[in-house]
Amino acid sequence: MTHRFDSPTVILTGAGCRREAGSLLAAMKARRTLLVADPFFASGPFTREIAAALDGAGIQHEVYSGFQPDPTEENVRAGAACFREFQADSILALGGGSGIDVAKMVGVSVANPGPLREFQGYHRVPNRGPSVVVVPTTAGTGSEATKVAVITDTERRVKMMILDPGLMPAAAIVDYELTLSMPPPLTAHVGVDTLTHGIEAFVSRRANPLTDPIALASIDRVQRYLRRAWADPEDREAREGMALAALEGGLAFTNSSVCLVHGMSRPLGLAFGLPHGLSNAVLLPAVTRFSREGAVARYAGVARAMGLASPGNGDAYASEALVDRLDALNEELEVPRLRDCCGGDRERFRSTLEKMAADALDSGSPQNNPTVPAADEIMELYDSAW
Repeated sequence: MTHRFDSPTVILTGAGCRREAGSLLAAMKARRTLLVADPFFASGPFTREIAAALDGAGIQHEVYSGFQPDPTEENVRAGAACFREFQADSILALGGGSGIDVAKMVGVSVANPGPLREFQGYHRVPNRGPSVVVVPTTAGTGSEATKVAVITDTERRVKMMILDPGLMPAAAIVDYELTLSMPPPLTAHVGVDTLTHGIEAFVSRRANPLTDPIALASIDRVQRYLRRAWADPEDREAREGMALAALEGGLAFTNSSVCLVHGMSRPLGLAFGLPHGLSNAVLLPAVTRFSREGAVARYAGVARAMGLASPGNGDAYASEALVDRLDALNEELEVPRLRDCCGGDRERFRSTLEKMAADALDSGSPQNNPTVPAADEIMELYDSAW
């Protein structure tokens, strides 16, 4: 079997590496850059600092921040119009997963006519867009190292998953100092999201010898550093560890795949306005419990990477210890139950189950799961997470 591994051409890590954005873009022959900045950061010191780095490299720039969490096709169209009006030749993304996804799809839009729904799914982007350099501000999504974007089609009320090698950033600048401002709840949600990436990459039916060690390294770092970063936001060692874990998680899952958690997370987030990291976090324990029997040895490997079992413990014991630990981790990090995320309206929740299950299956991600569910089983899993 042939395995393909895609990654950014350049990855910079370490405190202060954000200041190299200008010289990196200059080396790519960029002259006019659209700076896609998360609205929270658009007028803040980090954006000003990066803008100064661009100025120092002789690169003109225009800021675009007209989007929100769970960005829509309209947000991408507006960004593409800004790119064209400014006559940009490159894109620099500063933000979390939403901003990075917008930046990726702006690049796709300026190089490919037609609505974004034409690109939904796998390997459907005809033309590669301009170079995209990514500077993540959260330690969770791993989008700085993935060939994936998720954009909401408001007309169909569907979160479109778009995967294509053309979406892989040209460069990733992973400066953990940008994550020091993350509050504990966000640290918890995107941190468990990172753990989900590592686990799903490792247990996926498309896992391979190149992705396995990276997935396990990500899982190990989350085990060592997430609780520390949550308890003390100024713990620089822990923040750096989680930034690297997020990068590794992205590299792993984009070259194997995500599975059922992500398939269920997208429609749940759309239906109830939940951030992606939170919707993954609330689903991870229930989905792992359901999936465990499909790959007991693989889940046991995850447990051992987290220090939950020794090599002498059997796989059944280790995989069960993992499920117990995921429940305990969410409780320790004060991740809410699904019912608390959805306002406690069980009738409304149940009325969405059929569409959410259908949308989850349509995404293609559940088909990579160790145990592939039917629609009624997905509905039961949503219910069990309630």
